[in-house]
Amino acid sequence: MIWNREQYIAHCHYEFTGREMFCELFGPLIGLEDEWRRQGATEKEIALTAFDWDYVLRAELAGNAFAITGLTPKILGDNPEFTISLDEMGRRQKLCKQSATIPLPLDYPVKTMEDWLKIKHWYSFTEERVNREALQRQKDLRSKGYLTLLGVPGGFDELRQLMGEEALCIALYEEPEVIEDMLATFADTAVKVIERVGSIVRIDNLTIHEDMAGKSGPLFGPRHVREFLMPYYRKVWDCAQAYGATLFSQDSDGNMNPVIDAFLDCGVNCFYPCEPAAGMDIVALRKKYGKRVYFKGGIDKHVLRQDFTAIRKELGYKMSAPMLGGGTIFALDHRIPNGEQRYWLRKGLVGSVTDSAFLLYNDKGHKCSQIYCGKDEFAFSSGKVGYIDFFVARKYSEKYS
Repeated sequence: MIWNREQYIAHCHYEFTGREMFCELFGPLIGLEDEWRRQGATEKEIALTAFDWDYVLRAELAGNAFAITGLTPKILGDNPEFTISLDEMGRRQKLCKQSATIPLPLDYPVKTMEDWLKIKHWYSFTEERVNREALQRQKDLRSKGYLTLLGVPGGFDELRQLMGEEALCIALYEEPEVIEDMLATFADTAVKVIERVGSIVRIDNLTIHEDMAGKSGPLFGPRHVREFLMPYYRKVWDCAQAYGATLFSQDSDGNMNPVIDAFLDCGVNCFYPCEPAAGMDIVALRKKYGKRVYFKGGIDKHVLRQDFTAIRKELGYKMSAPMLGGGTIFALDHRIPNGEQRYWLRKGLVGSVTDSAFLLYNDKGHKCSQIYCGKDEFAFSSGKVGYIDFFVARKYSEKYS
């Protein structure tokens, strides 16, 4: 189903819109398309167009708050195993073709304050950062139901791109003035971009990418988030809110549990992809935080490599009663691994019922927006049901019809 901005925003704010949202966020792992072909998948299945995914019409607004370096990427070396290149930040990087989609930097442009000052102009504001003609077109798209999004540099991620994780974490203690100046520069430019973009077209969703955590936890603790990142986050978020934004979504893999409270104080109200293998349990998080935050992802990708019972158990838990009715955008927690792709979609994807069509009713005999069937089964109404158990759903339907 195609969602419009009004439906999507309402869903994120815990208003039930008539169905749940079931999406694909990241696509398949490297090499999986060829494996699926060997297994007999159709080209539409490989392109992920054979499935009734939910998605919202989107317009990525034409404002650039990121580094403009003037450097041209180029290939330094290439063989069947890896590619060595220079990127737009002047970093040498290595892409392992068999296992990765993102190259690994081999060096970084900033080691000292002097290094930072040499490239600080990459983040200077100029009016060329805002494409007003494109924004006028996007204003029209918003009136047609497109969600408008604007990205800003990650407070951790952009520093990591410039310094590397190890040097960044050391600089928090040994050269905090470098970190503070970098973040202040990012904030000043981002605010100017937001103001100019927002004066032409209203912003719905501010987005930020961090990827600051592994399985054992984040590389910044709550104190670092509040001391270094909060001034930046609050400045850009307060500005975005003034131009209409109500959604502030953060993309960060790994175990973010220790810093969720700190980022909520920064203004973030959406976390994804919520990886269960790293301890991110969206059901437990919903119980803890209630409607302060909505989630995207959260379904364990690793269960696709297991049997049907494991897939059914995972979907039954994650798509259980407390998670329905808005506030959750169900999806795998990262790239699709090889496994029972058709089965988990058939069990989890919300779709039209054809030869088993019926209406569901609540316990007062009224047509309902949703009904929860059994311990780990569920169904959606308005002619839509989850592919969990038609017999259980029919039993409830017949009881109240």
